[in-house]
Amino acid sequence: MLIFPAIDMLGGQCVRLFQGDYSQETVYANDPVAMAQTLENAGFTHLHLVDLEGAKAKKVIHWNQVEGILKRTRLIVDFGGGIRNREEVERLFELGVDKVNIGSLAYREPELFTSWIEVFGADRIILSADVRDNYIATHGWQATESTLLSDYIADMESRGINWLTVTDISKDGAMSGPATELYRSVCQTFPGQKLIASGGIRNLDDVMAVDDAGCRGAIIGKAIYEKTIDLTALVQLQTS
Repeated sequence: MLIFPAIDMLGGQCVRLFQGDYSQETVYANDPVAMAQTLENAGFTHLHLVDLEGAKAKKVIHWNQVEGILKRTRLIVDFGGGIRNREEVERLFELGVDKVNIGSLAYREPELFTSWIEVFGADRIILSADVRDNYIATHGWQATESTLLSDYIADMESRGINWLTVTDISKDGAMSGPATELYRSVCQTFPGQKLIASGGIRNLDDVMAVDDAGCRGAIIGKAIYEKTIDLTALVQLQTS
């Protein structure tokens, strides 16, 4: 499966939040570019890069860090956090980003989101669905909506999505294990989607569990920084 080590950026640093709470951050490194180089040197080929500050500000903030990572590594980068207009998407692709993650905008402006799929192609756009108690959450997880995850995915599948990341907010940064049964349900209901698991992964057993559930990939953050997962074995699980 695809393995996506995660770098979350806030104030120019690498951080992890607990269940999306900006008041509960842990700083793991001062330089996202150096951290990306460390991950590449460990053998990883992909990187999930998030602009947490951008998610709150509703615009991309960490342009310098994004550009630095793309210039100084060969990592295949997917980026999310604060993207609100086509110009930002175009700039990210021009810098070398492989895919963009679209969350709140897809929910609030589905027609605009659909137009991006049509313009850039479904393989360059990842729908980012954040979930709290099976309901969609938006705006950096600060707002919980009235739409069920299954209804949302069904609508977005009709609009042409191929890639989907589902994050169970209760699991994110909690090191309590992934939402395996949720992922299994999504994979069974929407077999045409390439689902990426996000949140809660602690160890290789968790990675294998989401793989068994049918996920195409897994985003792993805190387990890497807290050294609870065997990086050598994790790298060996990678596929293209």
